[in-house]
This record gives sequence, structure tokens and C-alpha cells, in this order.
Amino acid sequence: MLSDAAIRTENLGKQYRLGEFDPRKTFRESLRHWVAAPVRRVFSPGKAASARRPRPSGSKNETIWALRDVSLEVARGEVLGIIGRNGAGKTTLLKILAKITRPTTGRAELCGRLGSLLEVGTGFHPELTGRENVFFNGAILGMTRAEIRRKFDEIVAFSGVEKFLDTPIKRYSSGMSVRLAFSVAAHLEPEILVVDEVLAVGDAEFQKRCLGKMEHVARGGRTVLFVSHNMAAQQELCSRVIWLEDGSIRTDGPAQGVVMEYLSTVSKNQELRVWEDVEEAPGSDVARLCRACVRLQDGVAGDAITIRTPFVLEFDVLNLKADAHLHLSVVLMNSRREIVFAALSCSEPGWEDRRFPGGLCRYTCHVPGDLLNEGLHHVRLVVAKDKEKSADFPDILCFEVFDDPQTRGGWSGIWPGAVRPRLHWTAEFLSRSTPPLS
Repeated sequence: MLSDAAIRTENLGKQYRLGEFDPRKTFRESLRHWVAAPVRRVFSPGKAASARRPRPSGSKNETIWALRDVSLEVARGEVLGIIGRNGAGKTTLLKILAKITRPTTGRAELCGRLGSLLEVGTGFHPELTGRENVFFNGAILGMTRAEIRRKFDEIVAFSGVEKFLDTPIKRYSSGMSVRLAFSVAAHLEPEILVVDEVLAVGDAEFQKRCLGKMEHVARGGRTVLFVSHNMAAQQELCSRVIWLEDGSIRTDGPAQGVVMEYLSTVSKNQELRVWEDVEEAPGSDVARLCRACVRLQDGVAGDAITIRTPFVLEFDVLNLKADAHLHLSVVLMNSRREIVFAALSCSEPGWEDRRFPGGLCRYTCHVPGDLLNEGLHHVRLVVAKDKEKSADFPDILCFEVFDDPQTRGGWSGIWPGAVRPRLHWTAEFLSRSTPPLS
């Protein structure tokens, strides 16, 4: 390996065989499979028996390449961003570099200690207190006891769970557990840090702290591989970005150029999305998204939306938890991925404690006219149960807002700003004489 390279991969590839047990599992995966086997035999005896039976000799094994022929070199101290659609191979690449999984082809060389923020919370024990889990999880991540003691107060302060430090983790909310887990992992001091979309944990204040921590790491001279759908963070934190598509590198270059190329390609209008099969619908064990639509207030999806026209965002959500406090939040972003606004359903009067029965429910968010600027807009949807995020749908909708020439007043240039509200103006005649200058 070259002396100034922290990471080098050559023809890296990862193939998965669908529906079959992989004998090359990691120790963690093998242990989980071994522990769960008796439970599967009790509750699904037929399925467990069929899993042990060999396949007929004539059966075909379907395989997919999650990663193929990836060759790259990352210099010491470089901050490399990795972007791409879901399933493009981003997480697979990081797992190979972190030695969580083995490559099928090629090789990867690393120079220096590596820390990973991939699956925060792995290793937390529900019966141990938050304090005990800080030491337990820190040891799993490779920190020494002296290192954990030295950083303990900083870790706890960052997580914001000081009051519950001596409470067993099983009594924490999911958000509290993830925040504490991220805080432990974020205080690693490796030469190489790999990060996979963990900056979305917690509330807005905690996310801001996470971004600040990442910026501090990036400017500290350490090598960072950063996977995120937050394009603004990619451009701010990274000097270089690679775009993965179907498991291969499509583009590799300066952050701003690659991000803009990516956005121009994926930013296709998507004003209506429907999932007929509930099993295929995206979501979680709390709720499934069956339909998403943007349309004029009195129209259908596909009708032109101008800066003057009011429109609605509609979401058909299948509630799988009866009598749950199930609420939606919408984040609207413009083509530069700047947040135009965020709206919460629970801010509607009387909705904060509203419980919803199990079944299909249509949520409608009414957006007034004379608010948005022209251009492409993206919608991110978050579903929360009891104020804890249970499902996140980035880029669930994409639509164009068109200009209205009658509102320009003769101006033909680009209208600046994320919004373009039509505000009320007044003018009063005060005097014919010129007031003295003071």
C-alpha cells in the first residue's frame, strides 16, 4: 500500500445467494442463528424442518451482486462521501471495510485503526444500566477501560440521558437507547472512521449535535467514509464523493459536482406512488405506507402546480398498532436540498393525544398557494408512534412548482429564496413637502 493511502480496494465484490444459509457468516450472525434455532423449531416446526432439508439437486440458486469491481483509494486525512439510492451497495462496502462481512472477490487494505458507526446499539444489554452499558459497549467497539473513563462524562453529556444513567436500558425509550449508543460510538478515536446514515437518530437538537461532531472529526485530520442521504452534509463535510449505482462506482470526483450530477439524475417527478400489496409496502411493524400523492387541492396527481395554487400532500397509512398515538411529519426540500419547511400532524389542535384505530387512514397536509418558489421539490415523510420515529421515507415524492408570470411585476431574472410568499403591501401618502434631513 502506498504510504499516504489509508484505504485501498481492488476489484472488490460481494455476492449473496438468496434464500440460503451462508456458511461464511460472521461470528455475531452465526451466534444469533444458533440461539434462535430452538425458538424457530417450537413456533415454526414446519419451516425449521424445511430449512434443514437440502434443496433438490436440480434447483436453481438465485444470486445477486451487492457490490462489483469497486476499486478506489482514499488518502490519509481525506473525507470521502458515498452516495446512491437504497440498495446501491453503500452499506455493503462499509461492512467489508469494517470486516463485518467478507468480500466474494477482490481485496481491501486499511492502514490504521478503524472505527465504525454502522449499527449503533449492537452490544447493549437490556438488563444493564446506562452507565454499565457505556463501558460494555465501549469495550465491544475497541475502547480501553481507561479511554472510556476519560471520556465518560463527555459521552453522557452528549447523549442527554444523565438523569437515567443508573436505570436499566430496558426501561429506556428507543430514542434514548440510540442516542446513548451513538454517543459511545461517536467518541471513538480511530485513524479511520466509517459512518452509515446514523446522523438521523434522535430529535432535531440531537441531530444538530451529531452533525457538529462529524464536522469536528472531519476537520481533525482523520480519514472518514461518510454515507448519508443528506446532500447538504455531503457537500459541507466531504472533499470528494463517489456515486454507487447497482453495486459499482458510477462517478468519482469533487463533492459538489458529483452531488449535483446525482440530484439531476434522481430528481424525476414522482407525484403518485401506490403499493397494492401490503407485504411489499414500505414501513415497519408499526405502520405501512400504502399510497403517497401530491395534487392540486381540487385536482389529481399530475396537474400543474404553480406558485399561486394551493395543493395537498396525501398519505394512506396502514396502522398496525390499534389505539396508537400515530403522527406524521413532512419535510419539504427544494432542488438544493435546503429545507423549505417541516410540518407535524400533531401540531393540529386536539391531535397531540389523538389515538388512531388499527386500519387504513388517510392523512392530508394542506399547503397554501403563494408560498413556494418555483423549481423542483422533494418530500420526506416520517411516521412516529408515541413521539418516537418508527419509519422514515426520504424522497417519497418529487414534484415541480411552476412560475406564474403575472406575479413577477416585470422582473425577468431568477427569483431568490426558498419561499416566495405573496405578502400584503400598503403605501400611504404623508406629505407634499420634503422632510428636513437630520
